[in-house]
Amino acid sequence: MPAPIDLAGKLSAFSERWSPKVVADFNGHDVMVVKVQGEFVWHSHPDTDDFFLVLKGRLTIKLREADGVESAVTLGPGQLYIVPKGVEHCPVAEEETHLLLVEPTGTPNTGDPATAAVKTRL
Repeated sequence: MPAPIDLAGKLSAFSERWSPKVVADFNGHDVMVVKVQGEFVWHSHPDTDDFFLVLKGRLTIKLREADGVESAVTLGPGQLYIVPKGVEHCPVAEEETHLLLVEPTGTPNTGDPATAAVKTRL
């Protein structure tokens, strides 16, 4: 049987920001932890929803609908948000924030394989 995964231990093993680390596989999905701070790029995922769970810190996800209307949602520890597929979004963290992400294996974090961070396994 597999051992439990210590998310805090995994997060303490690296310092890079905006560089997701795969900690488990789940039914064809990557389960990842990531440290973020500052603003990421506006992007969308045409074929999949985007799952964010805040473990530590605060995350604001700016959203832009197809008609150009912008809104935002702010999350604290223990809160999650799922950005629907195709919705343009931009995560922002004023302070270092730790996230758990779940997405289909091979999904580029920027929505574009040419600009996506390489996902490494911890």
